[in-house]
Amino acid sequence: MKIHTLDDVTDNLVGKIGTPNRDKFEYDLQIDLIGSVIKQTRKNQNLTQEELGKLIGVQKAQISKLENNAGNITLDTLIKVFTALKAKVKFQIELSDLNISFDK
Repeated sequence: MKIHTLDDVTDNLVGKIGTPNRDKFEYDLQIDLIGSVIKQTRKNQNLTQEELGKLIGVQKAQISKLENNAGNITLDTLIKVFTALKAKVKFQIELSDLNISFDK
């Protein structure tokens, strides 16, 4: 019986790191994780979607969309959500000749 690592399986099923399919897979995974973190943090703080929405000035439906598909969220809304959840927000962009950090 041959044993396969998770990296091997991912490379075979999705594509090697740096390929367009793998890049999309990694991006989608990160977006899903953001939505899951928002939902879990909200629940841990005993907030309903409606209550979180009121804190940042949006409808309950938008919070639901964020939690289930954070792909269409603006950076401004994301910062508002995490600020309302009392989370420290830190973004970092690294390019070959540039490094930008943002803390909120």
